Amino acid sequence: MDVGIHPAASGLDRETEVGRARVYALLGLLLARPADAGLLGRIGALGGDGTRLGEALDALAAAAREARAETVEREFHDLFIGLGRGELLPYASYYLTGFLHERPLAKLRGDLAALGITRAEGVAEPEDHIAMLCEVMAGLIEGSLGDGAPGQDRRFFERHIGPWAERFFGDLEEARAARFYRAVGRLGRAFIAIETEAFALPA
Repeated sequence: MDVGIHPAASGLDRETEVGRARVYALLGLLLARPADAGLLGRIGALGGDGTRLGEALDALAAAAREARAETVEREFHDLFIGLGRGELLPYASYYLTGFLHERPLAKLRGDLAALGITRAEGVAEPEDHIAMLCEVMAGLIEGSLGDGAPGQDRRFFERHIGPWAERFFGDLEEARAARFYRAVGRLGRAFIAIETEAFALPA
């Protein structure tokens, strides 16, 4: 999967855009709920391309081949749910202010409303959960969210993901409870670093 070049740096082909969207979608899926046996099997069949992102993808595939769904479910619980709270709090507000439900969440809600994205009924998680932010990025890149105007993904990333997500993924990579999710953290950290570097280039 080649995401070494980026639309922020050049007029990028659709194949690379699809690759970016798939990485965001995969991260969103893995961080929203525990990976089941079917998803672990599909991830285990993935292969990288020798880039730093490709090596992280290879490590995730290897971790998926070794993991069992039951242990991944326990690990997910310990990391993100816990008894009272998990080891990590994967929310923008927490990483940026030290508290939940703070200004970053309010700012995000305003931007989501402008994109026509509303909170689904029955969803308890605040919208600034990293899984939802990754899902929104995937939708903006694919064109299934927003109005298709150029640069929407860049603006969303710079406002809601870039300021904190690489730190979160680094924490996930080093978390005490992480086994399979250590590889998820590595993939996320490498990918967010690439996105950050590319978006820093002149449009």
